[in-house]
Amino acid sequence: MAYRILTRDEHFTAPGPKRILTLDGGGLKGIVTLGFLARVESLLRERHGNDAGFRLAHYFDLIAGTSTGAIIAAALAKGMTVAEVTAYYLQMGTKVFKSSWFRHGAVLARYDDDRLRDLLKEVLGEATTLGDASLLTGVMFVTKRVDTGSPWPLGNNPRGRYFGTPADRHYVGNGDYPLWQVVRASTAAPTFFDPESFTITEACSDRQAVHGTFVDGGVSPFNNPSLQAFMYATLAGYRVQWPKGADNLLVCSVGTGMVDPARAPAKIAAAGAVQALMSLMDDCASLVETMMQWMAGGTKVKTIDRELGDLRGDLLTSTPLFTYSRYDVSFTADCVNALVPGLSAKQIASLSEMDETDNLQVWKSIGEKAAETTVEAADFPPQFNLPEA
Repeated sequence: MAYRILTRDEHFTAPGPKRILTLDGGGLKGIVTLGFLARVESLLRERHGNDAGFRLAHYFDLIAGTSTGAIIAAALAKGMTVAEVTAYYLQMGTKVFKSSWFRHGAVLARYDDDRLRDLLKEVLGEATTLGDASLLTGVMFVTKRVDTGSPWPLGNNPRGRYFGTPADRHYVGNGDYPLWQVVRASTAAPTFFDPESFTITEACSDRQAVHGTFVDGGVSPFNNPSLQAFMYATLAGYRVQWPKGADNLLVCSVGTGMVDPARAPAKIAAAGAVQALMSLMDDCASLVETMMQWMAGGTKVKTIDRELGDLRGDLLTSTPLFTYSRYDVSFTADCVNALVPGLSAKQIASLSEMDETDNLQVWKSIGEKAAETTVEAADFPPQFNLPEA
């Protein structure tokens, strides 16, 4: 099948069914996500004529990411293949997540964010902005502005209220923010990296400059950005306003691996405040998943709990609001051993830690193996095929 490649603006405004890809946060466990995406890309490339030039940015009209998912989303939107992003991730693991003895304290973040900044500039382009035409499709990144206490979903919809910088430069439009800096803000996990700051309002004769301070979007309710992406695509205030319905909107959501609830990762258990924060993030993730399944149902769903089950047949509205698939894997011993046998109990326990560089290849294998049995061509119904050339 010869397909037509849409421009960024056509991804937002062209009529027809729309496709959303959402990518969770989770540190280096993002390579689990890439294991799933490798199969998604392969199936969709085959669907569209086995074109070597096919990219996920051609298929998905919006790619949304939080934290590590923001890095993947930006790289995919730049036109990278999943294999290229994976190679980039392996490089990031060895360069960025390198501990230093003098950073192990209560004041300094665990890792040097300059290394992450340099790598983001190298891969995404130092001069590339959020509104840059080099982005092949729509993107949305979740970050948290700590000086105002509010989640900030930053997207490149050209019709967005705050996309452009006004003539009087009363504020800096979202489209003029450096892409690497927006992604860096979304990845600024507390205790792991320092916050990221950039200018919201420039100084002039009658006002002072305003600089926002941002941290990882994972400390908002949207470490899984699926619900925020659905709101971004459909609520009138965001000015995207895609039609809802199972034949109109597809949401493909990919996780980074679920922590074994029976285990407390060693690096988290040592700090009660961080443990409480991680617990709250888990609660938010569960709520987001409950909402998504409640609104859409679907076959690729998880059991919420023993009381609710998987909500199959229990919809919020009379018909699904979108077609939905969720891909993730549990780091329980039974699940891990079924996918990658032979790991020690200590290795399995460490899989829940988001910065363990020794696990990169194991996480990659887990994602790829899990994808073989969970990601199917039927998850992408034919009505969502790209328009023919």
